Order: sequence, then structure tokens, then C-alpha cells
Amino acid sequence: MIKFGKILCWLMFCAVWLSNARAGEIENLRFGQGISNVRVVFDATDDFAYKVFLLDNPKRLVVDVTEIAVSSQIQKKKDKNNLVGQVRVGRIDDGKNRIVFDLQKPVVIKKVFKLAPQSTFKWRLAIDVEVASQRDFAAKVGQGNAITGKSKQTASKNQPANVTESASTRKVIVIDAGHGGHDPGAIGYSGVYEKNITLAAAKELKRQLDKEGKYNVFLTRSTDVFIPLRQRFQIARKHNADLFLSIHADSAKNRQAKGLSVYTLSETASDKEAEALAERENKADVISGLNMVEQSKEVNDVLISLAQRETRNRSSEFARCIELEMKKSIHLISDTHRFAGFAVLKAPDVPSVLLEMGYLSNKEEERLLKQDSYRKKIAASAVRAVNRYFEDMKHKSLF
Repeated sequence: MIKFGKILCWLMFCAVWLSNARAGEIENLRFGQGISNVRVVFDATDDFAYKVFLLDNPKRLVVDVTEIAVSSQIQKKKDKNNLVGQVRVGRIDDGKNRIVFDLQKPVVIKKVFKLAPQSTFKWRLAIDVEVASQRDFAAKVGQGNAITGKSKQTASKNQPANVTESASTRKVIVIDAGHGGHDPGAIGYSGVYEKNITLAAAKELKRQLDKEGKYNVFLTRSTDVFIPLRQRFQIARKHNADLFLSIHADSAKNRQAKGLSVYTLSETASDKEAEALAERENKADVISGLNMVEQSKEVNDVLISLAQRETRNRSSEFARCIELEMKKSIHLISDTHRFAGFAVLKAPDVPSVLLEMGYLSNKEEERLLKQDSYRKKIAASAVRAVNRYFEDMKHKSLF
């Protein structure tokens, strides 16, 4: 009997030990400072459930986690940022831990999402908070406004996926068909208008992206209308786009010039050809008599460059993905990724790329661009580039 009792105790000890051994831990905390926002990232060894909400008097960001331990080391984490202050960790009850951040300003929670392990990264929970008015903050205070997420272990197969996580993983893409209305863009070898080629290509790309079932895709224009350049990237910002792609078709005095190219923003063009191209495109606002920039160029450049610093690296990453996928089936120009001061790329918070599909001034390339089959091939490559970009972003630092 005594022997059986010892065995039973040993088995109970082993069960407790194994349970604790299996329990994961939130072992690290990181901060990423944006222009008016901060991203809080937890690194964990295992999946877990969470609940994120705001409290007032004093202002706090609260993160309740279950099914996981929390390292006491994270409350020693100090980082210079303009929104989130001191961190405290406490245990609410058995199986639930609370992490509290003191807030230095009123904020709203813009996005919460969790990423499963990829490459060298473990489980990650990211929380984006953005500075807000006191009124907006007060409207979001309380557990009734909490954003929650379950772990895979406890989520029922019969229940629908968590709405917040589904919405956050559905990326938003805005496609801009260049030119339109009274602005025909380049006029091709046989007289075809760039505005018609770009609209057809944009619609085809939207069709293929919609088919993927994981993106919300919007067009800046779906008919032959003129939209001022800066209004185009405002459409992307209105939709909180994760990517903005402006589609064009080039022209050149040299009728032999051909090949696809991709541009990202730079106030200093990569070469004279890029500089001249940007100047031509930016005149589209003047055609309509709409000058949307009231400040001097010097002041505007400083303000824009400060805001866009955060997005330029991501724009270049997307351009790299486009180049890698397009070269598999489409002829590219040398130095495919170029830089120019396109007004349409100046969204301060949306990674933006301008795609020149080819030269309408080249007889052969114009013939190809007029074909549905060729535009479908370009769109298919663009879809692969989009997929590759978002997959690559998962493997890189969240900042």
C-alpha cells in the first residue's frame, strides 16, 4: 500500500512537472516607434490567448494573457517612445496574467495580430496603438471594447475564426490605373492610349488578387476618369492600405527601348531618364489646373521625407519582390528598380510602387501590352510578388 502511494505521488509530481514544462512563456518585449504610433511586440515560446483593452484614471493599456507564463524580466524593459511608459506584470488568477502599460498620451488600439513561428522567430503578438484625442480614447475605454484572440489549442473547430484576427490578416491593396479622362498618358506606336492599357491591366490584377481570397482590393478608378495624383494616394490612405501599386506604360524617343521597370520614391532621381519621367507624370495635376501643394517645395520635401522614412524600406522590399517575380517571364530593363520623385508615391504611411509595364513607343511591346493574355501574365507575376512580399515581411523584424 505504501509502495502504491509513493508511486501515485511520483506520478502526480511527474504530471505537474510535465504540465509546467509544456507551459510556454512570454520571454521578451519590444517597442517600435512610428510617427504618431507605437508597436508593442511580445515574443513567446508557445501559442496563447489574449485580451487587449484600455483603462482610464490613469490611462493604461492592458494585456491579459492565458495559457502562458510571463517573464518578470519584461517589466524591466525600458524604451524611449512618446506613448507607452512603465510596464508592470501581475497574476490575476490561476492561469491568467496581466501586463499593464502606463500611457503618456490618449491612444486608440489600431490593430492586434498574432504570428505563428517562422524562420528564427517564435510566437509573436503585435499591438499597434496610435495617438488620439481624449474623446476618441474615452470612447474605447473598458473591457467592453477589448480585442481578443484564442490560442489554437482552445479554439473550437466549430466556432468561426476570431473576427479581429481574420480582419487583421486580410491585407488591403489599392491599385492605381495611371492617367485617365482628359489625360491620355503616353500615346503608343499605333496611337493606343496609355490610360486604356493601364485600366485594363489594373482590372485584371484586381481580378487575380480577389481570386486569392486573402486580400481586400480597391481601384483608384474603374472607368475613364481623371483623378489628381495626390488624391490617388489619399484613396490608399483612406482604405488603410498595406500596399499601393500604380500601373503605367512608358514611352521614349528611342523606339528600340523596351522592358518593364519598377520605381519607388526618391527626391533624387536615379538617372536623367527617371527624372524626366517623374516630371512628365507630375504635370498631370497642372493639366487640370489643380495645384494641391501650397507650401514651397523645400518645406514640402522636408515634411514629406520625414513622414515617408518609415515606409521607403518596405516600398523597396516590394519593388524587389516585383523584380524577382517579373523576371521569370517578362523582359526587364537593366537596373530594373529605379527611383524618382513621383507625386503618386508620396503616401507617408503606405508602401508604394510604380510599375512601368513596358514601352508603348516600341512596336512589339505595344502589341504585347494590347493583348489580354500578356496583361494576364504580368498580373500573375504581380500577384506572386504581392504574396512573396507579405510572406517575407513575416520573416523579418516587425519594425
